[in-house]
Amino acid sequence: MVYINRSKSQLLEEIQRLHTELAAIKLMTEKRTTELYISEERFSLAMRGANDGLWDWNLETDEVYYSPRWKSMLGYTENELDNNLSTWANLVHPDDKNGVLEKAHDYLAGRADSFEVEMRMRHKDGHEVYVLSRAFLVTRKSDNKPVRLVGTHVDITERKTTELFDSKSAEILEMIAIGRPASDIYDAIALMYEARHPGMRCSMLELEGNKLMHGGAPSLPKEYCDAVNGLEYGPSVGSCGTSTYTGKRVLVENIETDPKWKKIKHFALPHGMRCCWSEPISSSSGKILGAFGMYYNHPALPNEKELKDLNAAARLAGIVMERDQAQKRIRKLAYTDELTGLASRASFSQHIEEITKTSARHHHRFALLYIDLDDFKGINDSLGHDAGDLLLKTIAKRLVHTCREIDFIARVGGDEFCVLVEEVEDDYAANIAKRCLHAIAQPIEIYSRRLTPACSIGIAYFPDDGENLSALLKAGDTSLYKAKENGKNQYTFYKMELTQKAQYRFQVEQNLREAIEKQQLSLVYQPQIEVSTGNIFDFEALSRWHHPELGQIPPINFIATAEKIGMIKPLTEWVLRTACRQLVAWKKKGFHALRMAVNISPSLFLDKEFASLIKRIIEEVGITPTELELEVTESIVQTDPRNLSIFQDLKDLGVSIAIDDFGTGYSSFASLKHLKVDYLKIDKFFVDDMLIDEQALILISSMIEMGRKLGHEIIAEGVEKLEQLNILKNLGCEKVQGFLFSKPIRADAVSKLLLSYQHEMNKIA
Repeated sequence: MVYINRSKSQLLEEIQRLHTELAAIKLMTEKRTTELYISEERFSLAMRGANDGLWDWNLETDEVYYSPRWKSMLGYTENELDNNLSTWANLVHPDDKNGVLEKAHDYLAGRADSFEVEMRMRHKDGHEVYVLSRAFLVTRKSDNKPVRLVGTHVDITERKTTELFDSKSAEILEMIAIGRPASDIYDAIALMYEARHPGMRCSMLELEGNKLMHGGAPSLPKEYCDAVNGLEYGPSVGSCGTSTYTGKRVLVENIETDPKWKKIKHFALPHGMRCCWSEPISSSSGKILGAFGMYYNHPALPNEKELKDLNAAARLAGIVMERDQAQKRIRKLAYTDELTGLASRASFSQHIEEITKTSARHHHRFALLYIDLDDFKGINDSLGHDAGDLLLKTIAKRLVHTCREIDFIARVGGDEFCVLVEEVEDDYAANIAKRCLHAIAQPIEIYSRRLTPACSIGIAYFPDDGENLSALLKAGDTSLYKAKENGKNQYTFYKMELTQKAQYRFQVEQNLREAIEKQQLSLVYQPQIEVSTGNIFDFEALSRWHHPELGQIPPINFIATAEKIGMIKPLTEWVLRTACRQLVAWKKKGFHALRMAVNISPSLFLDKEFASLIKRIIEEVGITPTELELEVTESIVQTDPRNLSIFQDLKDLGVSIAIDDFGTGYSSFASLKHLKVDYLKIDKFFVDDMLIDEQALILISSMIEMGRKLGHEIIAEGVEKLEQLNILKNLGCEKVQGFLFSKPIRADAVSKLLLSYQHEMNKIA
């Protein structure tokens, strides 16, 4: 050893030196240990004071250390959560994950000088925590390779919530400034405060008169909103109803037990609503406009922050509500005629532009009625403008009561009115015009003077008479001028032929009621022939109307008019009774093997008393039920299930039933089977074409075959040629009717026909 040759004294000196060095080393070590401990303690305290959570990602093993503070920030204990990267991936918001990882990779690859990112992470109880994460890179000294990424998390939820709240507040103010709909802004306000207080649901109710109307509640169930919409406010009508009634804040801790909710709690409790705090919404002048409500799904009273937000939300909603009501008043002044309360000219122009676009897109037509009072200037000049204003108000009310709710009525000038009529049936515009003429012409007393006002009406159609506002107004004004020129107190279409047709239909309608009531119509009879024997077995009674001024009016015109004015039942009753009496008269002359066929309107098959009417006439006149045949169009078999019971009543009575004009509608053989009719009458339309159109012949053949298989006898109408008769006979048609045998004739000519007919048929055969 090196110490062998040394003296004892030298060894002692060496040992002493080593002891001194060891002591120094120990002192240095203890000092460094103390300093390290102090540093670690300071770091821990600093981390705790900064509310930071530490994380350490080992890039080589992919393990991640999460400090207890990091875990507690998300609601977890020190022993919860695994130390791996998937733990973080499962907790970070899916929308933020890729962005955070991309920034981390950029930093690791040297493409970024630092790593700092904001993200949302899921707390253990489900709510979101906003986190600011910063990190630094730890490299290996030997090769400078990154081995760890060490960072911190800071909870910035409160700051972010404040930022988002301020941002949403700015958005709402912008919505108010640019005039967005109030309902949209109400929803935005509700969602803003709901985001500020997780679990809260908000609503705004607007006070209209004494009723609470739904304003906005995007997170409340529709069923609840519908239930409270329209409730009258009062001292015990929930939180909002009481708040608007008293003008004071109402805090209900428990909806289930609070007496103010007793009458309406059954609307709220099924949807989990357990508490409700309400603040009245006031205008700048202090007028109560509505209420702002906050709900939770648990009984509670608000804390200081919630109370502050409740008050702030009500003030913000008040700005919106007051602005909206002011805009409604302005809009009403702009689009409502102040004198009459009707739409103004500006509103009319806007509406006609909208309806023009819609009608053009859907290929619909509508009518413009241009109405001008006759001699209105004379009333102003003689009685004064106040009297004229009273008359205009009265005319406006009469127009409103005369037209439908969907008809748009406007005052477009001093004594000028316009009505936009969307036609649901032919001549509706003319009918409205007639009613307007009648309503306006009713006498009125103004300042003790009895006046009988009158008007002239011009009618123009879109798109027939004009495809835009300007052209349509010009056509309406032109037709109005024609009405004035023709003598006033009348309506005129832009196209004269329409005026003539409408006036003719109006005259028919006016005179038909009197003609039916006074039995001024007549009947003619057309025979129905049995093909196999050539015998007349039946006569069809047909109505005729000859008016002294209008001349002969086709049945297709006056039958439809009778339906329209509600006179079809008395007309049918007269026809039935007259035809059956004629049948009795023929029987007395020796013609016994005859029956009578009468056309019946489908509408009568909805009359519960119809079968009783038939029975009464049969008994009064003295014929048997089997001698009467009722003809009805085939549309009756599809229109209403109530027809079945009427059919059954008639069959039980013993009368025969024929389906007229068969094949022209939507035939339903299944319905025919259930109805058990006796005859199918093939329409003249098919018979006319059977000699020149093979398809018409095929259709007739099919109808005859199918009808017979269903147990119905077949009658062919409109037979005018012998060739048609022969084909129908070969196809198995049992009975025919048409000019080949006889035109419809008067009753006094039937006896002669019956005597000579058999001789003529023998010649044909």
